[in-house]
Amino acid sequence: MLARSIHILAVRFSFFPALLLSLAALLAPVVRADYKGAIVVDAATGAVLLEENSDVVSPPASVTKLMTFLVVHDALLAGKLRLDTPVPVAIEDSKTGGTQVWLDPRETFPVEDLVYALMIQSANDAASALARAAAGSREAFVAQMNARAVSLGMTHTTFRSPHGLPPASRKIAEGDLTSPRDLALLSRELLLHTDVLKYTSVKTREFGGGVRPKAVVMNNHNHLLGAVVGCDGLKTGFTNAAGFCLAATAQRDAKRIIVVVMGSPDRKTRDAHVRRLIEEGFSKVPSTSVFNGPPVAVTPVAITPVAAGVAPISDDPPAVRFVLPKR
Repeated sequence: MLARSIHILAVRFSFFPALLLSLAALLAPVVRADYKGAIVVDAATGAVLLEENSDVVSPPASVTKLMTFLVVHDALLAGKLRLDTPVPVAIEDSKTGGTQVWLDPRETFPVEDLVYALMIQSANDAASALARAAAGSREAFVAQMNARAVSLGMTHTTFRSPHGLPPASRKIAEGDLTSPRDLALLSRELLLHTDVLKYTSVKTREFGGGVRPKAVVMNNHNHLLGAVVGCDGLKTGFTNAAGFCLAATAQRDAKRIIVVVMGSPDRKTRDAHVRRLIEEGFSKVPSTSVFNGPPVAVTPVAITPVAAGVAPISDDPPAVRFVLPKR
């Protein structure tokens, strides 16, 4: 009798685990196939206009370099660096890997040239060189990145590099991590208090002129520049773990918005969603919103034909590395 009672109870309540799993699935954030998370923010007020999985935590890839820029900007404001401060290239910089401007230990570049390389070409070797120049070591610089993140209320963020490359272990948990909401907070800080648009609005620029036998042309990886009205930044990123990410901004009249999309499967999908969110975002910005950030002196320029003797840099890492002639 007891055995039969136990059997009846087991059958009667056997649906509970399945029910609990169903409820958990309903409560969990739905990760879209075309991106992991996104957010649209009014840059003037910080108000969220649209969001979906905005607190999902994922690698930001090279969007990490927005914080690199902010910490370097802090060093410039504090007088630790000047834009014309010469930065000798170290061996560790030249061995950073990934997208780069092929820095060589025999070269020295001013801070500003390296900042352009950081924001236009997304050069990892430039990020490494700037981190050393600003803080003395990569470790000290990353500590400053994390302290700055805390000061901005980026509660879902941990930085572990100045460039966003995956860790040697390839374990996601051991690399840079953040969320769309946190990247929007960082983007707004940059727009309100730095001249980041001076660099991110430039579509093409030479690097190495006067230092190398041949300059290289850097083409901005943000394909929305000149293609979406008012778009003048900010930063793209891609790794296998991160997917395709973009923190974008656009201004129309007095209104400015920030759009962050993380974890798209390819560049075209990411860019299409950012375009859509920019348009939807502007339709939701209150008429009273007025953005009062620093004036932007640089207007996005068209890609110009590559001149003779100038080697272009594309979005894809080239097969042949730039090498200085032997001395």
